[in-house]
Amino acid sequence: MERKKFENLALEHLDAVYRMAMQLARHPEEASDLVQETYLKALRASARFEEQGGGIRPWLFKILHNVFYTHISKTRRRPTPVESFPEATTRIPQPNEPEPAWDLEALDWEHVDERLKEAIHQLKPEYRSVLLLWGVEGLKYREIAEIQEVPIGTVMSRLHRARTLLMEQLSDFAEEKGLKGGSPDSP
Repeated sequence: MERKKFENLALEHLDAVYRMAMQLARHPEEASDLVQETYLKALRASARFEEQGGGIRPWLFKILHNVFYTHISKTRRRPTPVESFPEATTRIPQPNEPEPAWDLEALDWEHVDERLKEAIHQLKPEYRSVLLLWGVEGLKYREIAEIQEVPIGTVMSRLHRARTLLMEQLSDFAEEKGLKGGSPDSP
């Protein structure tokens, strides 16, 4: 693909890539660094990019995903200074505890109830990321599987589990709003 055409195509998805980077990094500066590195890697690989029906966006998300987890892996291998260890009573994640993958506060969900946001935030990162890639970014199972480098069945399983956990956590909220789960025949 011609470089100028590739650049224009890639830049069309800059906002979506930044939004995903923000969810992964949880800090604007880190998200900007992730986006910069993602686009740098994409430009270096532009000659090898081939349109495969899904467009360039899933390909950029896959690069972003790899950049983020490479960064996390490098960060975890660094020694932690003794003064950086959290106190036992704090809610700061422990050094070996994975960072949350998403910062739902950054999403512009004006009409989403805080209880739903909190329920999504409490999901394990692997469930939360699949749910948001599918529900917010509108990606297909195949694209999510490629981004996360897992089988499509794993994506389907994680999405099902995430939705089930949300339904369990939000059953009181559903009743309050008059949304009863189950079959139409259930009492």
